Amino acid sequence: MFDKRLVRNFDFVLLIIILLIAALGLFGLVLATRSPVEGTDGAVSEAIGSFNLKQVRLQLLFIASGLVLMLIVAGVDYHIISDLSVYFYWIVIGLLIVVKFFGTKGGGAQSWIAIGSFRLQPSEFSKIAVILSLARIISKREEEGINNFKSIAMIGITLAIPFVLIFVQPDAGTAMVLIAIFIGMVFVAGIHYKLLLGVIGAGVAALPVVWFKVLDKYQQHRFLVFLNPELDPTGKGYHAAQSKMAIGSGQLTGRLSSGGFLFENLLSQLNFLPAQDTDFIFTVTVEALGFLGGITIIVLYFLLLIRTVRIAAKARDELGALICAGVASMILFHVFENIGMTMGIMPITGIPLPFMSYGGSSMWTNMIGFGLVLNVGMRKQKITF
Repeated sequence: MFDKRLVRNFDFVLLIIILLIAALGLFGLVLATRSPVEGTDGAVSEAIGSFNLKQVRLQLLFIASGLVLMLIVAGVDYHIISDLSVYFYWIVIGLLIVVKFFGTKGGGAQSWIAIGSFRLQPSEFSKIAVILSLARIISKREEEGINNFKSIAMIGITLAIPFVLIFVQPDAGTAMVLIAIFIGMVFVAGIHYKLLLGVIGAGVAALPVVWFKVLDKYQQHRFLVFLNPELDPTGKGYHAAQSKMAIGSGQLTGRLSSGGFLFENLLSQLNFLPAQDTDFIFTVTVEALGFLGGITIIVLYFLLLIRTVRIAAKARDELGALICAGVASMILFHVFENIGMTMGIMPITGIPLPFMSYGGSSMWTNMIGFGLVLNVGMRKQKITF
């Protein structure tokens, strides 16, 4: 028999926050995909015709289908999902191998599988696979703990396989998300600080090898430009410079507050800003809504993380808490890196802004992730049928 506590424990506030962020993303996407207006002289019909809503309609489809996935994931006990996660993990690994040999290139990386006009990005789903797999491994070793060689080896191998396959695409941004998930989850699991510092120290020691033997020339140059934007202002430093200029032009209340919604062009619409519908959707939105709009977005993400941490703290077991910790770590890194790069305080990477950037794989991954969080919250008491 269905237990009413499942519905009573459903975090509707969390869902509303997600929908608000997605709505702001749709607003930004409407502006990002609009064609520049020229000489309309108040001709409303011509100005309205400048809006290209094809991507907006697709994004609405991604959001709607993502919500269905969220509810499906929330409806199945997360312990059952955890038991099945090993199959999901190896399916994702298989897809990453397919990408390596038969994938479609875009933005300098071979990260997609083309299915007609749609492109699937398996590296996005690897985040969920890693979260579930690490949560399962750590929770099953609750008695032994993770402060031993065997536990660390199992966790490390589980992380390393997708990390390497994604890094060689090359997609360093998504690979770093997996590292952030790993750090967040082992921290919550109670890893000894000496072990964690040892892992971090090993990573720092490996940086020279990574720099000279692993990173491509363009990746090295991108990082150097981040440290010194004047090194290549019209090349690799162009994106960050234009993004900061667009954000600054929004001032306090945004460019649209002056009444130019139909008859004025944003910098993004004049193609000064690259990847305005994906990587730099925050820039487009803040240029339009100003500082107040940007703060609103950041506050919504903060509330999203607070609700997730709250659910983790009330989880009925370690498995649930670890799943929430993994999702929170994933979102925190995405938000900090994406918004940081638009402001020039983080290096440019290709990771999207959750629920705002255009794309089906990213939207579905985030919806599934928070379906798991809602799942844990719904079952914070033992549910019997």
